[in-house]
Parts: sequence; structure tokens; C-alpha cells
Amino acid sequence: MAVPVTGGSTARWLGRTAWARNLQTPLRSFLRTETGGAAVLLAAAVAALAWVNVHAASYQAVWGTTFAVRVGGWEVAQDLRGWVNNGLMTFFFFTVGLEARREFDLGELRDRRRVTLPMLAAVGGMAVPVGIYLALNAGRPSAPGWGTTLSTDTAFALGMLALVGPQFPDRLRAFMLTVAVVDDLVSLVVIAVGYTEELRWPALLVGLGIFGMVLAVKAARVTVGLVYLVLGLALWLALMRSGVDPVVVGLAFGLLTYAYPAERGNLEAATNLFRLFREQPTPELARDARLGLASAISPNERLQLLYHPWTSYVIVPLFALCNAGIVINPGFLAAAYTSPVTLGIALGYLVGKPVGIVGVSWLVTRLSRGRLRPPVGWLAVAGGGTIAGIGFTVSLLVATLAFRGTALEEAKLGVLSAALCSSVLTWLLFRATGWLSPARRARALLAGAEPIVDLAVPVDERHDHARGPADAPVTLVEYGDFECPYCGQAEPVIRELLADFGDLRYVWRHLPLSDVHPDAQLAAEAAEAAAAQGAFWPMRELLFRHQDALAPKYLVGYAEQLGLDTGRFRTELRQHVHAPRVAEDVDSADLSAVSGTPTFFINGQRHQGAYDIATLSAAVRAAKARLTATSSSRR
Repeated sequence: MAVPVTGGSTARWLGRTAWARNLQTPLRSFLRTETGGAAVLLAAAVAALAWVNVHAASYQAVWGTTFAVRVGGWEVAQDLRGWVNNGLMTFFFFTVGLEARREFDLGELRDRRRVTLPMLAAVGGMAVPVGIYLALNAGRPSAPGWGTTLSTDTAFALGMLALVGPQFPDRLRAFMLTVAVVDDLVSLVVIAVGYTEELRWPALLVGLGIFGMVLAVKAARVTVGLVYLVLGLALWLALMRSGVDPVVVGLAFGLLTYAYPAERGNLEAATNLFRLFREQPTPELARDARLGLASAISPNERLQLLYHPWTSYVIVPLFALCNAGIVINPGFLAAAYTSPVTLGIALGYLVGKPVGIVGVSWLVTRLSRGRLRPPVGWLAVAGGGTIAGIGFTVSLLVATLAFRGTALEEAKLGVLSAALCSSVLTWLLFRATGWLSPARRARALLAGAEPIVDLAVPVDERHDHARGPADAPVTLVEYGDFECPYCGQAEPVIRELLADFGDLRYVWRHLPLSDVHPDAQLAAEAAEAAAAQGAFWPMRELLFRHQDALAPKYLVGYAEQLGLDTGRFRTELRQHVHAPRVAEDVDSADLSAVSGTPTFFINGQRHQGAYDIATLSAAVRAAKARLTATSSSRR
């Protein structure tokens, strides 16, 4: 929802779409958090290595310190490393589940057909590394450690992909997110089944019963966070008692948390609640306004905003600090790099992950005759395969369960080496794209499955207000409000964009936010009244030029200034002749889940992020390149 720009806290939203402002966590914001988190994680891993090599005794003493929680005769006791691995990491898997659920509900994966390929690619990306590991460790005591090669670290891999491969398209990140989540799910099942030393069935049955209660509460649409917190804690304790690693609780709760766009009706209700509070600032009305604002946003988005920074900047780096420390010396390195444990893990990730992911993706594409294909070009898929060799977090978690002593140190070295080399390989692949011609580079990176169309009502030249050639390769649709200050800021950007791109078609659709802009509805009807006399675009320009003067007397004055039949214009305004036309645009906005202004669509896809000239120009160029790459790949 647009609000006036008056500086202060509002200023940070300048140039952002309403979608980005309202949701806060589209995939691009997620990746910005993970980019910074990857840097902090890397620093924590380096700190762990430095600490243990400077004073190994203190490192082991700190993380081996036992902490216990006692209530009467009942207690849960673990060392500090155990509380981090089994406790805090539950929140990490919770955020992974939240982001995966958001992609299923709102992102690329809401088309369920698109889930099949990354799921199969994930299976290939697990099977080949496990095969490589077992080929080197078959018949040895280290063979049960095959689970160490399963998982890709979601946070670290996506963060490093943004750092070393910024040219790879965002749709690759959505594809890799699915691969990583499938890895995590399988890895957690393997942890629960394969690395549980002693399974206590009574506690496990209690845990299953509690999870059933969670599903029942979810089905009853209970929204009180405290209820889920209590049930989640009880489930965590039950699994802890059963011998099953309780981090699975986090992923399960994340996947159960729905994501949905903010609905205009809920936003209007929140506005009314805030207006009541403004008129009578009482504690009760403040509570109602706060709850109304919170309920307008999906619980998935609210919880990501709350937990994501903590997991990215505190929990996962803390996990690295307590698990990545290994004493490094020439003798250890010489022995480890000839050890089947280190080699099996390193080669499994460096060779097995890209071969499995790219190979299965190619095979599925061929067998389906192109009906199932990656969302990006094959060079981008290869980049996803190489970055998937970062198995840091879950791999270290499995290693601590599968190995002891020297074998554990060798396993950690294999995981760390694979993460470093995978990042370097991805960077080299990214650099190699510079050797290609622009057309080949676009095809290698962008030519993939058709993008999902977010615009529910297609552009109709006979109905919509459009500027630019009808056969333009790129169509930019804006839902706007003549009284919205953000739309006013976007207006000169649109003019510059149309001047820079002669083959761009621009379409305006009305979305008057009447609950915050009292004159917006009548201004939209005035634009339609001018359109009835062939003057939509001149009237639109005047309305944006005078956003602070949209009362009826001013609107009639603008009609006079344009030389329109003011009698007809005044009558149509008074009788709201064009209100149904405006309502059609509003209905189309609701169908496309548009709740604020301005909201842009480029070739039917919702534009996320800023709408300054540089960002929109880049988005238009990317849409043209994607169209060209897709067309050339099918010739």
C-alpha cells in the first residue's frame, strides 16, 4: 500500500514496489540475507580453524561444557555443541522450510509440474555422490558415513551463488532451493533412521501423537503462535527422548506454514483499524491495529522476517564455529588427502553433485521431450550443480553422528575442501560466460522452461490503455493510483523507459486505493471520461502532474485545459458512468494478487524490487534476452 513520502522511516521504501514493501521476503530479499549470511558463515569457519589450531584444548573445553535443564526429577542434558546442533539448528531448518513453502505457494514451484524436475535432479545429486563415496569406502568401517555426502547447504550454497555467480538468473536459485530442500528432507530422514543409535518407541509414539495434534490445530485454523510454540517444544523433547534427531521438527513446522499475498480487503481492514486508533489512541485500539496489520501478512512472511536474520547471522555461524574446527598440520593433511573418507566426501561433492544434478536434468528433459526442462539454460544448471557441492551445515551434522576421532577430522576436512573448491568452480564457470557472445551467453544462461505468468488477465489492445507497438517483444503493465506518491515517482521513469526502448509496450491499469487516497477513484473515472473523448494519455499526464489537486473542480478544469466537452465530462463524472470500467481493472488486480501500487508486470511476470530506471531497464533487457534465448533454442 502506498503512503506519502515524508522522509524518516518512509524514505527507505523509495523505489520499491508495493509487493516488495508488503511481503518483505521475495526470493531476492532471501538471497540478500543469505549473501551476507554466507560471508559471516565463512568468517565463523575460519575463526573455528584459527581457534582450534591456536589452542585446541580450550576449543574442546568450551564446546564440551555440559548444560542441563532440570524440572523436578526430569532433565535434558547435552554439551554446548549438542545444544547448538540439536537445538538452535532446529530454527535454521524452520527457516528453510518456510522459504520452501513460500516457493511452493507463491514462487516458481506453485506450478506443481515444475517440482518434478528439481526433485529428480536432487535424487541424482544424492545418488551419484553416495555411489562415489561407497566406491572408495566399501567394506571399510567408514562405509556407514555415506550420509555425509547427501545434503547441499541451502544457506551457504545460495549465498555463495549470489557472491561468485551474480550473473546466474534468479530462477536458478529457485530451482536450487528445491534441490537443497529435497536434500535436507532426505538427509533428516537418514539422520532419524540411519544414525539413531537407540530408538525408544514410547517416546517416538508420543511425538507422533503430538504431531497429530499440530495437524489438527492447523486444520482448525488456530493462529495463536503460543500454541504452536508449546506443541513444537513438546514434539522436540519427545523426539529428543526417542533418540531421533529433533531438528526435523523445524523443517516440518516450516513446511506447514502457509504463504499467501496480502489481500486488498485485509489491507483495507487494517487501514480502518489504524484510523480508529488515530482518532482515539487507546491501548485497546492500539492492540487491534497491531493485530490487524499483522494478520494482513501471511504467517510465513512474518516468521521469515523474524527468524531469518537470526539464523543467517547468529545460529548457522555459531554452528560453524563449534563444528568446523580441526587441527591442521602437514602430517594430518598428507594422511587425510589419501584417506578414503576425505576423498570420498570431497569427490562426492565436487564430481558427484554436478554430474548427478546436470545428468538427471538432461535425461528427464530428453525423456519428456522437453515437457519437463530446467527453468534456465544448461550453463546455469551446471553452475547450480557445482555450487551444490557445498554441503557444509548438514554434512557436518551427519559427520558428527557417523564418525569419531581421526575419521571425524578427515570427514570435516573433506566437507570444508569441497565447499571451497565448489565455490571456486562456480566462479570459474561464471567467468567463462564472459567468453561467449551475448546471444550464446543469453541462451546458455536463460533458455529454459517458459516462465510462469502472474498476470491473470492478459493485455487486450481493444480494452487496455497501451502505448508502444502491439507486437513489441516486451510488455510492461502497471497497476497504479493517480493519488499514490510512489506512482508519481515512477511516472518519469516510465517516460524515460519508453524513450529508451522503442520496442516496449506500456499498459496502464487502474487500482485506486480508496481507503488511503480519497480522490483516487474519481481521478480514475476522470481518466476514463477523457479516454471516451480520445484524451486518456494527456489526462493521465495532467493527473500525475497535479496529484495534490484531484477534487472534482480540478478534474473539470483539466478537461477544459485539454479542450474536451466539459458538459459531457462533468455529467459522466457525476453519474459515475465509467466506474464499471475502473472496477474491471480492480477485479483483474485482485485476480493477480495485486494489493498495492505501483505494481509492475513484465511479460506477464511480476516485477520484484526497485523501479528506478536502471533496475527496470535491466529487467526489460533480461526479458528480451530470455525471449530471444528461448526462441533460438527451439529452432
